[in-house]
Formats: sequence, C-alpha cells, structure tokens
Amino acid sequence: MELLKERILKDGIVKPGNVLKVDSFLNHQMDIPFINELGKEFKRIFADAPINKILTIEASGIGIACIVAQYFNVPVVFAKKAQSLNLDGEMYTTKVESFTHKKVYDVILSKKYLGPEDHVLIIDDFLANGCALMGLIDIVKTSGAVLEGAGIVIEKGFQHGGDKLREQGIRVESLAIIDSMTNDSLTFRE
Repeated sequence: MELLKERILKDGIVKPGNVLKVDSFLNHQMDIPFINELGKEFKRIFADAPINKILTIEASGIGIACIVAQYFNVPVVFAKKAQSLNLDGEMYTTKVESFTHKKVYDVILSKKYLGPEDHVLIIDDFLANGCALMGLIDIVKTSGAVLEGAGIVIEKGFQHGGDKLREQGIRVESLAIIDSMTNDSLTFRE
C-alpha cells in the first residue's frame, strides 16, 4: 500500500535493534483519517471472507482493529495481557513473547466472546517474529472458530515471522513489508 509506505518513510524512525517507531501516526498518537484508509484496504483484501469477529491483542492493535471492524460491521474482541477484576468465567489462555518489550505475557480472552460459530480476522499493527500472532492463532484454534486470516499493517519481512506462518497455510496479508532496515534507510518488498 503506497500510502502507508510513504508515511513510514516520512514519519517513521528506525531505532537500534530493528525497532521501527511509527508512534506519531499509528500506535501512540493515531492519525484516524490515515488509519481509516488502512481499514478500507483490509476490507478490500478480505472482502471474500465471511468474517464476523475481529481479534487483536492489547494495546496497539485495538484502535486499528476498531477502525477495520466498522467496514466489516462486526465486533472487535481483544486478548488481554493481564488478569483483571472484571474478567470472569472461563478463559482461553496462551503465552506470547513481545519482540518490542522483550517480555513473555500470559494472554487471556473470555470464552464467551469467541467460539465455533465465529469466523475470525486477526488485526495487528506489527508482525516481526510472529509470536503475538501465533498466540492469537492458538486462541482461535482452541475456541473452535475459523481463522479467515491475519491483516498486518507493517511486517518486518527480514524477521521471517510472516513467512513461517504462510508456510503453515495461514493467510497473512500485510499492507507494507519491510525487507531490510538500518539506522538510515529501509527497503520495502514489492
């Protein structure tokens, strides 16, 4: 998606350790008209799938997932990284390692919001090694729901998480795939 690539080149900041900061428009401060265009693109890409739930993980994916969900006219469910007092009943649980935070989370989702009748599209802002996505896929499989695919805003192709998932037959559609990244440049897969 050219609009996204241009915005990454204009406003993205590459930090040491293969970290791409897009927090000025995507995942800290959110440019809603811009993200609205991303939502339209995900709807176009997944128009053939009978999606009735959008699934993401807190926190950065939630805003993007909400905008995508308005185009599918479906609810958003998000997996939480911490237990809280308002979570009750039976839960799906899995472990997810965060590339950015270098931490393993116990991710939880209430069983009342995902089940065998659901056709799920996973939405997230980044895909690096694929750990977060694999955790969400694990929850979808455990629930008996049908995974229709994963929509990723930015994939770090050089970390191969997306390649591994595609090799497993999972439909992963990324709006921008970065093939290489250094402190002063990045290149996109065409």
